[in-house]
Amino acid sequence: MSELQFHAIVLWSFLGLAAVTFPALLFITAPYGRYTSSRFGPAIDRTVGWIVMEAASPILVATFFLLGSSHWSAASVAFLLLWQAHYLHRAFIFPFRLRGKERKTATLTTVALGVVFNLANGYLNGRWLFHLGPVYPASWLLDPRFIGGALLFVAGLAVNLHSDTLLMRLRAPDEQGYKIPRGGLFERVSCPNYLGEIVEWFGFALATWSLPALAFALWTAANLGPRARSHHRWYREKFPDYPAERRALIPFLI
Repeated sequence: MSELQFHAIVLWSFLGLAAVTFPALLFITAPYGRYTSSRFGPAIDRTVGWIVMEAASPILVATFFLLGSSHWSAASVAFLLLWQAHYLHRAFIFPFRLRGKERKTATLTTVALGVVFNLANGYLNGRWLFHLGPVYPASWLLDPRFIGGALLFVAGLAVNLHSDTLLMRLRAPDEQGYKIPRGGLFERVSCPNYLGEIVEWFGFALATWSLPALAFALWTAANLGPRARSHHRWYREKFPDYPAERRALIPFLI
C-alpha cells in the first residue's frame, strides 16, 4: 500500500467518524470542562492535560513542513503560519491563562482521545499540504480562495481569542463558579469562542482548497456545534435571568 492510499483511508475514516460524532454529541455531552465526570477516568491537572493534548498538532505539522518536499514554497510557509497561529496559542499560552481554584478538570480518557485526534488531524493536513498534495505556486497567495480563506481565518481567530479573554475575565484568579458572559459576540450567542474556531477552520479549508482541511473544518463543527447547544441549555437552566435573545452559536439563527 502506498502512502497516498493509506492517507486516503485515514481521511475517509476521519470523515466517517465526524458524521457519527455529530448526532452522538446531540445526545451525549463530551465529558470535559464543566461536564467532567470521574466515570471517564482519573482526573489530572488541566494545564498539563491541555498541553499534552494540543501540543501534538503544532509539533507534528511543523515536522511535516520541515520534512516535506515543498516546505520552502511561499504558499507552504503561509499555510504553516496560519496553522501555528492557532495551535501555538492554544497549546502553550491558553492553558496558562485559565483561572479558578479547581485545577483537576481533565480526565486521562479525554486527554488520550484528544491526542489521537490531533495526531490524525496533524498527519492528514501536514502530510497533504507539504508532501502528498499538489505543489501550490507563489501565485496561489493572490488567488481569491486563499485571500478570502485567510481573511476568514484571521476573523475567526480574532473572535475566538477575544471571546476567550472575556470568559477569563469573568472571575478572579482564585474564584470559582460561573457567571453570565457579557460583551462582544456574547451579546448575541452563548459560545462565540466556538463560532470563531469553526469560522477559522472553514477559512483554512478555503485558503488551502484541500479535502483534509475541509474534513477538519467539518470535524470542528461536528464537535463544537453540539457543545454550544449544551452550553446554551446549561446557561438557561442555571441562570433564570439569562438573556432570552441569545442563540447558541449563530446570531439570530441557532
